[in-house]
Amino acid sequence: MSRLFNTTGIWIIMIILTIFTYAMGKLGYSGTAPVLLLLLTVLIKSTFIIRDFMGLRGVSLLWRSIMYGWLWIVVISIAVTYLMSTH
Repeated sequence: MSRLFNTTGIWIIMIILTIFTYAMGKLGYSGTAPVLLLLLTVLIKSTFIIRDFMGLRGVSLLWRSIMYGWLWIVVISIAVTYLMSTH
């Protein structure tokens, strides 16, 4: 039962983060701070997905390093590209 509650709680957090980022877009927020905040929500949601929904919480360090490394490379690439395009 606790696993179900954990999954449901994580799902609710992910929905709240999704609504938050949707509201930021609908309200017209733009600039560096909102983009970095959006990328932070991407990191949080992706970590939940990798760890809990893909079931990689208890696997070897190699697999977790591959998944989290890929995530960080993508997010940092997006952040650097955005920051370079604004200056």
